[in-house]
Amino acid sequence: MNTGNHTPRMGSFTSKPLQGSEECEDDLVVFPDGMVGRDDLLHWVQEPLVDLPPLLPHTYRYPPSTPSTPSSSSSSSSPNTTRPTPTSTHHQPPDNSFRVMQWNILAQALGTNTDNFVRCPPEALDWNTRKFRIVEEMLTYLPQFICCQEVDHYKFLESVMERLGYCGVFMPKPDSPCLYLPNNNGPDGCAIFWDDTRFKLLNTHTRVVEVWHVQSNQVVILLVLEERSTGQQLVLLTTHLKARQGALLASLRNEQGKDLLTFMDQHCKGRPIIICGDFNAEPSEPVYTTMTDTSTGLHSAYSFLHDHTEPSYSTWKVRGEVDCCQNLDYIFYTPDKLTVEGGYDVPTEEDMGPNRAPSLSYPSDHFALICDFTFKKTQLEDEEGSASTSHL
Repeated sequence: MNTGNHTPRMGSFTSKPLQGSEECEDDLVVFPDGMVGRDDLLHWVQEPLVDLPPLLPHTYRYPPSTPSTPSSSSSSSSPNTTRPTPTSTHHQPPDNSFRVMQWNILAQALGTNTDNFVRCPPEALDWNTRKFRIVEEMLTYLPQFICCQEVDHYKFLESVMERLGYCGVFMPKPDSPCLYLPNNNGPDGCAIFWDDTRFKLLNTHTRVVEVWHVQSNQVVILLVLEERSTGQQLVLLTTHLKARQGALLASLRNEQGKDLLTFMDQHCKGRPIIICGDFNAEPSEPVYTTMTDTSTGLHSAYSFLHDHTEPSYSTWKVRGEVDCCQNLDYIFYTPDKLTVEGGYDVPTEEDMGPNRAPSLSYPSDHFALICDFTFKKTQLEDEEGSASTSHL
């Protein structure tokens, strides 16, 4: 029987005993002397990967109304896309834009113990390989905001990103399944990294997501940030909803989505909003409808880029004999206050090959979603701009 204001908790759906967490070298990362800036860091993480296939490429996609302007060295795969070349691995967004990455990076303990990636070479799941591949993806596209799920090696990522002036926040799951697996590095959870040289943190709010007034095992991080040069504010959230399929789990995820929106409403106060997460739900599930209902003011950035249709997949792996191709990851935003300038498509089926992901070319079974945004001018800014023009 519960007494007082204590909220009951679901926890992990497992009867396994807890396992001890192992000592990890993440606390002992040593960087070479004189290493300054992104290019030096990228060279450092790519050195151990020199004998592996290159990282899977992404294709840049412009909004449907924007004609593509690929360079002569790039090939256009569709009217609104351009393929980065090996010598130009990231698209140059507008100067006033900011880039957001959403990525379930795959918890190391889960990937090596329970996920049954039968076509993935064991060496591709080795942490000494994966950690550099993960950072390589981040540094290649260098977003101002990085929202991650299944983070069970936060200290390593933090130590690397802080070299570039990034700060981070991590929230572990209350009862992480990683803790029940051998050779674990502690609990997994959600994390957000942001470029502190450009955006300053105003407030941090965290929550264990509730379902029918019971705490689940999922968490949400909400940050209120301000662009240093303009004073524009932004609310950024990340979460990872309950996995597994079935009608009951779909209902549970929908309730988690409702709780997430209530939490958002408590702190947004009219600011622009971006929600990134692994929702573990296809667009046909109720939680997707809940998140994009007209009452929320939220739209899917990738649906917008794909002319109002979500991509076919954000994760593609082979588990046992099952080829699992699903769209589970999303970037939601408020289009009345933000403009999507473009974004990167996930790697193609041709590029990933029949073994899918993870692989020696990609460190996770989920692909990073990467979007460029700009703030829309407020009514006051429009009026001031019109007034200054009228005096010319």
